[in-house]
Amino acid sequence: MVPPQLPVQPQPSLKPSNANGVSGEILWQWRQQAIASIPETDPRSLADLSQELDWLLLEVSDLTPLDLRLKPVVTQTVQLWVTLEQLEQLWQRRLQEQVPVQHLTGTAHWRQFHLRVSKDVLIPRPETELLIDLAVAATQPSSACKSMDQWADLGTGSGAISLGLATAFPQAIIHAVDCSELALAIAAENAQAYQVQDRMCWHLGQWCEPLVGLEGQLTGIVSNPPYIPTETLPTLQPEVVDHEPHLALDGGGDGLDAIREIVAIAPQYLQSGGVLLLEMMCGQDRAVEALLAAQGQYTQIQIHADLAGILRFAQAYRI
Repeated sequence: MVPPQLPVQPQPSLKPSNANGVSGEILWQWRQQAIASIPETDPRSLADLSQELDWLLLEVSDLTPLDLRLKPVVTQTVQLWVTLEQLEQLWQRRLQEQVPVQHLTGTAHWRQFHLRVSKDVLIPRPETELLIDLAVAATQPSSACKSMDQWADLGTGSGAISLGLATAFPQAIIHAVDCSELALAIAAENAQAYQVQDRMCWHLGQWCEPLVGLEGQLTGIVSNPPYIPTETLPTLQPEVVDHEPHLALDGGGDGLDAIREIVAIAPQYLQSGGVLLLEMMCGQDRAVEALLAAQGQYTQIQIHADLAGILRFAQAYRI
């Protein structure tokens, strides 16, 4: 299958070819002032915001995490890819407009990847990383790493899950689906950065709809769909509700609209013994388990917890 030619629109990089040498002592003084500028009334903890400040510094300079821990930065010259004035502007946007650090830098860390992100894609969360581990465990030892394996990532967004699958199954073809052309462009850029674009197929459309022709052929389907109930959206943190795409968040009245649709149609595309893996919200496990059971074409239905002990993932095999 030939991937469609989608326009790749690289996000502005904070690390151009030219860097400015800044005194480490001056930069450390700025860091201390930036921490002191955090309002006492800010509902976010000082520790969390200080950590975010350090993430920002690491993304716009040649500093290492060890530099920030041991503070040798004060004795060296630091290469900075923005001016101190621009750095201050970025930090004030974080404090005043509550823009996520990942949007300020245009990057996010997920598993071993350093991904390009934008306002058009959901920032990949650490808990979602476990979907890749579950996919590997679900296919061992029978079908892992076969050249004929085909996986689908429904609602790929930044392409994080697709990239994780491509790395975990180095001979498989990965079908990345999203209804946003801008999201697919970001995902394609990330795939190219890690040189897996030759095993990626990009599909513009809703869930399984653009996969026509692949019926009964997929080894697995993985999805982190929107699952937040519509009425809950306004109660989320401003960083989420004001800056991330509602298309990737809003799961309808009960939060299960997308999950319900995927559960219903996935058996048409999974091969016998193929696995379906879904992420869900805390408290949705019983409802999702019931949907899988009622569909009638799944077996070995399991619910898995994330590292915090929250029942986060549903797993089922096609009969």
